Amino acid sequence: MLPRGVYLITDAALCRGTGLLASVRAGLAGGVRSVQYRDKGNDAARRLDEARSLKALCDEAGACFLINDDPALAAACGAAGVHVGREDGDPAELRRTYGSKLMIGVSCYDSLELAHAAVASGADYVAFGSAYASPTKPGAVRAPLSLYREASVALPVPVVAIGGITAANGRPLVEAGCQALAVISAVIDSPSPTAAAAGIAALFVDLP
Repeated sequence: MLPRGVYLITDAALCRGTGLLASVRAGLAGGVRSVQYRDKGNDAARRLDEARSLKALCDEAGACFLINDDPALAAACGAAGVHVGREDGDPAELRRTYGSKLMIGVSCYDSLELAHAAVASGADYVAFGSAYASPTKPGAVRAPLSLYREASVALPVPVVAIGGITAANGRPLVEAGCQALAVISAVIDSPSPTAAAAGIAALFVDLP
């Protein structure tokens, strides 16, 4: 199951006191189709426990579950895949190590060249961003709308947009061919993650 629609990336610090699992559950109720567990902490036991719990929620909702930058954790908890950035791991090495057991997503920032290389190395999908100014990563490089249009035509894998995306500004990215919109604060930091996710999900079904 490749990422489609609303792609939620977790950030436990933004969960407004409701807790990580409750926030993700609420997002799934609103139409989140993919969840990426992102936690850079050093408590391996806690991370494995959270990953397993999140996977169970995703399984129940029929959503895709991925792990950020930790293929061993992805394999241990039975996640569908792993997402890596420029300094997180070589997609080709991951493919050699895990074969078809893990889906591989790769951040390509603002570079179509990086995306072509990632696909050649075995990436199952690529992500570009920041699409807009991001409250989570204010210093992130910006990817122009034209890149999403070009990538959606040139690449044989799904294109994911990330960075500052909300229900109010996501439509141009969907119209440009993005198969998924990755969000963090727009859902996790919302007073109602369910309503926020539903608003973004509607972008994929409410096109003229």
